[in-house]
Amino acid sequence: MELRPFLMCFALCVVYATSKPMEKKDRVHHDDPLSNREHDDTANFDYDHEAFLGQEEAKTFDQLTPEESKERLGILVERIDDDKDGFVTIEEMKKWIKHAQKRWIYEDVDRQWRTHDLNQDGKVSWEEYKNATYGYILDYPEPDDGFSYRQMMARDERRFKLADKNGDYEANKEEFTAFIHPEEFEHMKDIVVIETMEDIDKNGDGLIDLDEYIGDMYHEAGAAEPEWVKTEREQFTEFRDKNKDGKMDKEETRDWILPSDYDHAEAEAKHLVHESDADKDGRLTKAEIVDKYDLFVGSQATDFGEALTRHDEF
Repeated sequence: MELRPFLMCFALCVVYATSKPMEKKDRVHHDDPLSNREHDDTANFDYDHEAFLGQEEAKTFDQLTPEESKERLGILVERIDDDKDGFVTIEEMKKWIKHAQKRWIYEDVDRQWRTHDLNQDGKVSWEEYKNATYGYILDYPEPDDGFSYRQMMARDERRFKLADKNGDYEANKEEFTAFIHPEEFEHMKDIVVIETMEDIDKNGDGLIDLDEYIGDMYHEAGAAEPEWVKTEREQFTEFRDKNKDGKMDKEETRDWILPSDYDHAEAEAKHLVHESDADKDGRLTKAEIVDKYDLFVGSQATDFGEALTRHDEF
């Protein structure tokens, strides 16, 4: 049995017990940067390597010879080419980059999948998830602190049904990923907004007023407010509450927690295709990508022997 409710409750207790007055809860979902390197192809392709491979995998490729880099890149190209038509489009490249950057999400899903697919049939049903997550907890009385396992289970079921596109109460891997990480899927973003509003809306009117907005971030009653709290009050009044009615509705809350950030993955996909598209047909063949392997994966060819020597030192 997974002790998710107990762990979540414990985690909340730890947060409130150890949080400092100056700490700020951030509910805004931003895409992580593709790389912390400067994007300057005239200097090096480090940014492109980390964007295309992910930062950890880029380190692995740095230790390969040019021949090994090309061989592994060729294998990756076959995975990137979703429809197996022999070409990599900008959309396929964008999808791959997003996958590389979100590898930790898929690793988390794999771990939870093993826990919840109890009959190992390649699907996680709602019953399997409910039993693995809540088990016999529901047989016990609800805690006195207002925390409700039944409410949490109902909330989970609502999200599960939204992720379950075909409505069979069984989630395949993609549907399960949408359930566990809804902020990553367009059709799940409404539920992210709804759950956030339910967390913050203490008076149950379906809106978030200024006191609720600040109260979600800052809990030190009677203490002098830190400067960032004053700034957040101004942010609410001037920017969050667009219609100036003193409250945030669903659309205003969505604009707050799910801002329309610049799509770094799409920009990088277009850049990689543009730089590698030898025949300028707007798509890449395997040969075109491998021919520009230094742009995609790189290789420390001149330092390869030195790298092996450094490795042997440890």
